[in-house]
Amino acid sequence: MRHRKSGRQLSRNTHHRRALFRSLVTSLLEHERIETTEAKAKELRILAERMISLGKEGSLHARRRAAAYIRVKRIVSKLFQDLAGRFAERHGGYTRIIKTRRRVGDAAPMAVIELVTRPVDKKEAGKGHDADQKGAGRSSSKTGPAPAKSTATAGA
Repeated sequence: MRHRKSGRQLSRNTHHRRALFRSLVTSLLEHERIETTEAKAKELRILAERMISLGKEGSLHARRRAAAYIRVKRIVSKLFQDLAGRFAERHGGYTRIIKTRRRVGDAAPMAVIELVTRPVDKKEAGKGHDADQKGAGRSSSKTGPAPAKSTATAGA
């Protein structure tokens, strides 16, 4: 029986599973949005939120703990400088999981895991919705964003 044993094994041994999650956490903090299986995303959420909490703590000990897990200095710096400031007012719930599709090869349920306050990409900015607001998938206007006004004069 598996009483009091938390976490999914994901058909991997301990070292493989630990390496997998280290790379997934690093990728999530770097790109702020990745697609993976639902089971991996649910386990990844726990570890990613723990790393962001370390970033918010901001102490040297927290930085060393994060660096021991992440091992890419650039991502650790981003975590402590950029992400910690973005999530300063939020008490948990730094990620969201969106179920997307079934994978073609093995029909595994896929999901997108992303940071909640992810900056808006240029592609998404033209769609008329802001990823930082609550109800990000809903657009208030049915016609889309207003066309840009030209500031050029006729004689120039």
